[in-house]
Amino acid sequence: MKISQAAQEYVDLKQAMGSRFHAESVVLKAFSRALEDVLLADVTAEQVMTFIAGTGSVTRFWHRKLEALRGFYRFAIARGYTQSYPLPLNRLINAAERCVTSRTKLQAPTLRTILLLLYGAGLRISEALCLTPQDVDLSNSLLTIHESKFYRTRLVPIGPRLTSSLANYGKQRNEWDIPRGTIASFFVTRHGHPVKRSLVENTFCRLRQLANVQRHDGSRYQPRLHDLRHTFAVHRLVAWYREGADVQRLLPQLSTYLGHVHVSATQRYLTMTPDLLHEASMRFEQYARPTEIYHD
Repeated sequence: MKISQAAQEYVDLKQAMGSRFHAESVVLKAFSRALEDVLLADVTAEQVMTFIAGTGSVTRFWHRKLEALRGFYRFAIARGYTQSYPLPLNRLINAAERCVTSRTKLQAPTLRTILLLLYGAGLRISEALCLTPQDVDLSNSLLTIHESKFYRTRLVPIGPRLTSSLANYGKQRNEWDIPRGTIASFFVTRHGHPVKRSLVENTFCRLRQLANVQRHDGSRYQPRLHDLRHTFAVHRLVAWYREGADVQRLLPQLSTYLGHVHVSATQRYLTMTPDLLHEASMRFEQYARPTEIYHD
């Protein structure tokens, strides 16, 4: 099936379910035109990344394109129109196996689980690496973050999929040979020692190149581990807007979850992407639109 056919089927389904889905429809039409409406199964990861990157600044419509394509590809895979999911986070996760060798200190399950944790719980990399097995309460899907960036301890609830990923990693970890006397750490190297931040960052640079999740416009700014935390926050805010939730009331909760001292640090996410600005604009229009008065 061609991109345009699958996209129209997806848009029709969403609109039939009551979604306005105008912005997503525009993105998918642009995606089809950019790739000359080839068969969806023939689309490569490089073509998807080129479309998402665009030719403007790095933030211009980037998240809007990413979110639209993420939903579209979930739909297409469920319908059997394609077998691949060529989007950035998935490509990073899938490339983890190819990024490590028998000589690297960081094993693929460790790297993959760290990436999932940063995106799925919005943790800082330092917070993730400081976790001990006792801090990961899988039975209650709860993480304990001790003395983070601002020397505060907080509890971080996590979802069932992330809990399952951490449980699988925990089982693998318990089978590794961890030397006696080693400082307890949930994430460990091939030799059972605590994972250092520099090791993860250097490995991520290789992973980014291997998965081709990087900018090609000559900019010195490339995707960072910390961007996974930013993505978590923006996606949460976008989801609240689309659900019709009171974002300003919920913002302090997100601030606490992320470990921010002041809610102002969380508010900056509200202006980070055009996608969020669009959702906020739509919400304002709903409130500002005058109520129609009917006369008998």
